[in-house]
Amino acid sequence: MSPMGIRLSPLGLGLFCLLGVGVIYHLYAGVISNHIAAFRQRRTVDLRDLLAVSVEAALLGGTEVKKVRDENSLNEKSKGKTKEGANELLTTGDLQSHRKMFNLISNTFPEVTVNSEEHDNTLDKAAAWSQKIPADILEKVEGGRDVPAESVTVWIDPLDATQEYTENLVKFVTTMVCVAVDGKPVIGVIHVPFTGFTAWAFVGQGSNMRARSSYSVSTPKAIVSRSHSGKVKSFVQDAFGNSTTIIEAGGAGYKVLSLLEMPSSETIPMDQADVYIHVTFIKKWDICAGAALLSALGGHMTTLKGEDIDYSGTALNKGGLVASVGVDHKALVKKLPEWDPEKH
Repeated sequence: MSPMGIRLSPLGLGLFCLLGVGVIYHLYAGVISNHIAAFRQRRTVDLRDLLAVSVEAALLGGTEVKKVRDENSLNEKSKGKTKEGANELLTTGDLQSHRKMFNLISNTFPEVTVNSEEHDNTLDKAAAWSQKIPADILEKVEGGRDVPAESVTVWIDPLDATQEYTENLVKFVTTMVCVAVDGKPVIGVIHVPFTGFTAWAFVGQGSNMRARSSYSVSTPKAIVSRSHSGKVKSFVQDAFGNSTTIIEAGGAGYKVLSLLEMPSSETIPMDQADVYIHVTFIKKWDICAGAALLSALGGHMTTLKGEDIDYSGTALNKGGLVASVGVDHKALVKKLPEWDPEKH
């Protein structure tokens, strides 16, 4: 009996509690489901959108690179030296390009890991994607290619060939973006700021590039680094003979483009090579975009031992590289002498 003489029914009390739980459930179930849906939406990435953003980022970075060079306001300084003793340079062009590219990609896809060659604390929250997808991408790439955000690693090189940039050898200069999924290069963008040309590829979907009609393997033209060469010349001659033509060039992006057929409209002549070889350490932001382009066209970029390169984790590739397209890559690797970049 209650203090007021009213008897509480256990059944009624139970029904009242159930009713209360039901009301609370209906009030919050929609909110919870919306939060779950939003979380799931944030955690996936449409790769076609990411390709379009990558192209836009490379173009924006390229505009900064060209502007700084045209104004001759490089303010170059050394970041340190490579293992081989070459200076690693930093210019205003590197930094301004990095800010444009990094902020655009990070703001558009905040759940994605973005690795850049440069580091800067300047954040631009206003940097936003135009929402425009280039016509050739719309034509060749299907939408709805969603992948988990945590599987994606983006590598950006805001200014490839900085050494040559300071020497005004601008034909070697590129800006690059690469998207790797589970460590495999899937999207590659290489932009040439001083001509305005942009090469892009999405593995398994399409590209605006193609391989040349023929290549030489017996006595190939080998393209190598002019500023980080190490002992690559003797390595190439040991592999293919002393009569092999060796092309010294700047920038990993430029070297990959030299393996492909460039549009006839390009105003700056580009070297044509059959194989790209590098025998010292190299960073993944230098090579990932080129690896994706070659892979999309049936080519390969591997270590000197023929091993695939994992484009997740740490930035340094210690295995050197050999890159080709339109040839038997395994046969090419077999021609190479034994070499351990960590011992040279």
